[in-house]
Amino acid sequence: MLKDTPAGEMAVVLAPGMGGVLFHEACGHPLEADIVDKEASVYGGRVGERVASPLVTGVDDATIPNAWGSFSFDDEGAPAERTVLFEDGALRGMLYDRLRAEKDGVASTGNGRRQSYAHPPIPRMTNSYILNGGADAEDVLSTTKRGVFVTALGGGQTNPATGDFVFGVSEGFRIENGEATTPVRGANLIGRAIEVMSAVDAVAGDFDTWEGVCGKDGQGVPVGSGSPTLRIARITVGGTGA
Repeated sequence: MLKDTPAGEMAVVLAPGMGGVLFHEACGHPLEADIVDKEASVYGGRVGERVASPLVTGVDDATIPNAWGSFSFDDEGAPAERTVLFEDGALRGMLYDRLRAEKDGVASTGNGRRQSYAHPPIPRMTNSYILNGGADAEDVLSTTKRGVFVTALGGGQTNPATGDFVFGVSEGFRIENGEATTPVRGANLIGRAIEVMSAVDAVAGDFDTWEGVCGKDGQGVPVGSGSPTLRIARITVGGTGA
């Protein structure tokens, strides 16, 4: 039977793939170079800084064979690349098309994409992944005394200028004394990208992906997102059980 969601700041465990969805929306979009160029990104001017937990390494990789967001060349003819975005929590790179790359005096990262010939290429993600860590997935859950186990995320909104986001939880369960128990309803995850990514305190090794179509500026392109089981030690859960 569905129960009201506990509300407040607590631990949240994200099932495989779901951390990648959060990473795509809350971190990936603010790292697209057109957002940075407009001075509308929370990550602007912060390359080299630690903006996430040391457990978090994230990449955007269009070179993975047969992955949903992969290709050989982007829509400007640049070869597909694997771009490291976060390395051990430090910000390492951003996603460039040719226009913004020339403006910044760097090489394109092969992220100039468009929906069709009738659309202009703009910086877009491809396959955005949080890579495997060293924790055991069962231990991540069993060592969490209280919180919410999220197995499916719904729609979300992110403000790239501040990193503020809210995501609906379409499937989740209470965590009680290290076990996923009753399903919950009406849950939302609320936070800021840097604070939440810095609160990741466990990353397992059971990587999985979630594929979809990402919309931006009226264009939709195929993208992949992925992650193993991971735990955010502190995040605000908006629920009905306040």
